[in-house]
Amino acid sequence: MLNRRKNPCVRTKQRGAAAVEFGIIAILFFTLFFGIIEFGRYFYLANTVQEVTRCAAREAVVNYSGAKDSIQRKCIFQESSTGIVELVAGWEIQNDYVQIRYLNSPNASTEATPNPDSPLGNLSECALNTTDCIKFVEASVQQCSTTGRNRTCSNVVYQPVFGLFPLSVAIPNSTITMPVESLGYAR
Repeated sequence: MLNRRKNPCVRTKQRGAAAVEFGIIAILFFTLFFGIIEFGRYFYLANTVQEVTRCAAREAVVNYSGAKDSIQRKCIFQESSTGIVELVAGWEIQNDYVQIRYLNSPNASTEATPNPDSPLGNLSECALNTTDCIKFVEASVQQCSTTGRNRTCSNVVYQPVFGLFPLSVAIPNSTITMPVESLGYAR
């Protein structure tokens, strides 16, 4: 039989080894764990930008009131029977970031004719066959700022929840152009 008292030094050398091993493994584990959470949240926000853009384009195509702020609010804050539900973990996306443009052709940004500002009165404009007739609606989610006549837009920037790594990543841009439906224009 082995005598456990024969070598007492072996036990004293192992004291604290479990704490050191746990510390090394815990750093790796929690880095991986928080990385998975941040990675999942990034994809959640990228999907949310796509969904908000789709919702804004759809609402702008059928809404002829010209109230862009109500479309922005409806697409950012989902209204339900119990009240208003905000975006969960999506504070990077704000009402002002939902951009809606009314176009008279699908590539109106390259043409010289000015784009209409509002769908109000679109039925009469289309009846008169003027260039102000709205035929398409473009929706996007971007951070835009205007200085004088210059307007610059950039993608929404993702900010991590856990400040382990100070990084900011741009969420891919989402732009949808749809033909109008009930704004008075008939193809």
